[in-house]
Amino acid sequence: MRADGWHLTDDVDEFLAAAGEFLRARPVPHVMALTWAARLQARGTGPYGGGRPLLGLLSRAGSVRGACHRLPGRGLGLTPLTAAQTDSLAAHLAALGHALPSVGGDRDTTAAFATAWQRHTGATPTPAVRLRLRRLDTLTPPRPAPAGRAAAAGEGEREQLIDFCRGFAADVGEDVTIDAATWATTRYADKDYTFWQTPDGTPVSMAGLNPTVAGLAMVDPVYTPSAHRGHGYASAVTAAVTRAALDAGATEAVLFTNAANPTSNALYQRLGYEPVADWTTYTFA
Repeated sequence: MRADGWHLTDDVDEFLAAAGEFLRARPVPHVMALTWAARLQARGTGPYGGGRPLLGLLSRAGSVRGACHRLPGRGLGLTPLTAAQTDSLAAHLAALGHALPSVGGDRDTTAAFATAWQRHTGATPTPAVRLRLRRLDTLTPPRPAPAGRAAAAGEGEREQLIDFCRGFAADVGEDVTIDAATWATTRYADKDYTFWQTPDGTPVSMAGLNPTVAGLAMVDPVYTPSAHRGHGYASAVTAAVTRAALDAGATEAVLFTNAANPTSNALYQRLGYEPVADWTTYTFA
């Protein structure tokens, strides 16, 4: 039995052996921890900068009560935690000399951690990204659907796919280089992609789908170039990949939206994706 407190490891198999049951019991709020752990198992650590991950679990009375994860070059991700739990994590990481560029998770947890991190390290937190986690209730595809069809992106369409992912990253302010040389090192390489094609075969929108973990499929990213927006392509391709995930055995589906974008929130609401929680990322000066 583990002693009470935070326990850190760089071994994803060890982490999942201890925390996997806890994470899988509530896959929706734990979606990011599950997704990144699955990526680590599939890839190893090399593509994420060559360093080792930081994976942590909080033990109380022999049970796991919370978890955290961080990959080289990325910020800290948190499962939902109480203010006292975030304070104990911040104190533990600070005592070990860790430096964090950012923290992400549900709004209340990250706000509490940001305050605790500033208290323990003096680092100044700044809210950087506000997202809304949405869970599928009943899938309602757009009617009528736009002209065209959904088509899986093949290897021969890698250049088009990279171009769309680069456009998505620019839209959301993600500081990443996406090209043929770096593709395998980015988070975008771990997904299955579907294009919405016009009747003449032109790709006009794209949706990615992460591997299903604990019965949960996460749609990400969804992107339509500005010249093709306003025609319902994003709704159609999102509905298509969601249906494909459910048909393949997923029992739940989630996605993230920009909390400040009423257009995208209304779009996914119409498809049947209901809000679950607001998520915030804080950067640390």
